[in-house]
Amino acid sequence: MESNRTRPHSFMLRSSVTPDGRFAVGIHRPSYRIANLRRSKHIASLGQGPDGRTVKNDQNFPSGDIDVPAAVPIFEIANPLPWRGVTYISKDWADNCAQAPERISLPPRSPVSMRGWLREISNGRLTDENRAGEVLARLPDAVKLALATTSTDPEDLEALAEQAAAFEHAGDGGRPTGLKYIQDDATGLRPDIRNHHLFEAVANNPCLPDDYKTVMVLRPGVQGTSAITAEWGGADDDSHVYEYLRHNSYIPWGHFAANMAEDAIRYDAASLTWRDVRAMRHLYYQRTLLRIGRMLGLAAGAGGLPLGPEEMESLRRDVRAALADGHRAAGLPFNATLWGWNFGFDFAPTRYRLHASHQQVHQQYALIPRDVARCSPDGHAHQKLPAYACGDLVDDFIREYRTAHDVDFFEAYLRAIRQNERLDGCRDRERSLIVHADSNVMLFVPKAQTSQWELQLVTLTPAGNIIEADHATRRSLDQAIWIAIRTLGAMGARMVTTIEFAKRFDSGPTGQRLLYSFLPRLPESPGAFSEAQLRWIVGHYPEDFAVACRAHKPVDMA
Repeated sequence: MESNRTRPHSFMLRSSVTPDGRFAVGIHRPSYRIANLRRSKHIASLGQGPDGRTVKNDQNFPSGDIDVPAAVPIFEIANPLPWRGVTYISKDWADNCAQAPERISLPPRSPVSMRGWLREISNGRLTDENRAGEVLARLPDAVKLALATTSTDPEDLEALAEQAAAFEHAGDGGRPTGLKYIQDDATGLRPDIRNHHLFEAVANNPCLPDDYKTVMVLRPGVQGTSAITAEWGGADDDSHVYEYLRHNSYIPWGHFAANMAEDAIRYDAASLTWRDVRAMRHLYYQRTLLRIGRMLGLAAGAGGLPLGPEEMESLRRDVRAALADGHRAAGLPFNATLWGWNFGFDFAPTRYRLHASHQQVHQQYALIPRDVARCSPDGHAHQKLPAYACGDLVDDFIREYRTAHDVDFFEAYLRAIRQNERLDGCRDRERSLIVHADSNVMLFVPKAQTSQWELQLVTLTPAGNIIEADHATRRSLDQAIWIAIRTLGAMGARMVTTIEFAKRFDSGPTGQRLLYSFLPRLPESPGAFSEAQLRWIVGHYPEDFAVACRAHKPVDMA
């Protein structure tokens, strides 16, 4: 077999997008014979069938070699961006799903009430609320954690919250007004939280009453001393977002978090409005443009006042013009953005946090430096290394693609999406991958999904980052992001990670488009050895998932 080293360059680009704008898809049709090397049989009873006959395991011990004349065909689809791996779709699973693609969804949360169950098993005799609280208090911690994340009964959750921390209340036993604080020799005053895992789990349950959410995690200051550096809305507005500066951040050079405020509580996708997404994205655009503008010597954000839409667009044009000066651009210490969003929260009884740090909607963003000092044994920096940005992976590949094919990758990719044909070859079923599109952006189902329900968003205008995206393009991006989250939420997704792949500000006209990936985390797809190898297992045809998304797409812009 010819090795990759001797193949023409184009064959080394493991992308499913061909230069003529088609998807190249592989299909495995397995048939094989396996030598049976077992020496003996270990026949045993597995139990009894409905007729009383013994069920045995003799099928596990066949005689002779094993023939598999026609195993289920498996589609293999290289990701358009090859560093994201390969997707595999089992034909039998996908064919079954194709019978009714509109049914692709997760069931809603089932009602759970420990107090209701206690009353039920006591035949209604359990009327003393103190006794119910005592039973909850005596549960093992693992059961409390399970109840804290799954209960839909506000009384359960209030009782668990009271066990997790000490509260101030209005009057004698009234509603919570704040937390009690204690003096800690190491950290000073801190909330009197007695069970941190239980506190975190119950505070993030959407069914916890809002006054408890507010005093536990939402009121500014309750989660720490991070400065609020900007806000959008509030008072007479139905949306309100704070921008927090996380200065001691796991992201080098700090990052910002745009969090819904305590008077605009958003714990699920159904409550998320387009104005909420616009508000959070506005703070991202504003902070990025102000920081880059000042680095370029522009008089940006004079007076410390927030930027209106016209001021924002004017500053963006000035920043872009300044970046056209190669000398000024080369001196820019930060030349890329980082933006992401973990929507949703869950916590296992085994104390594994399964997603975001908190349920209330929040987005994070930062600037990425051009390079990083190389760490040396003597503690002095003698040279620099390029700093990582995930958008660089796109840039590297599209340059390689153009070299190999003399074709712009994103132009070929968009043609492939528009010209898409179904994997199963059926011409009487929907073939479109597009969920939503306007003149500026396209929201679509990728042919090779890297999670069961992945969606992607791409600019149709030649904008590779938010500085190249004009007001109309930014507005289209915000709307499509809202549509994506609301659509996935309507289908039952409760945890979605969204990431932005952006080009460097000073990389010139490379053909790179601004790209977003929405990655739901589904209950039966936690990730294991296959995903660690970038082998993504999907149980439906991408065209059918697009049908399901269009069926659940929001129609209002509230």
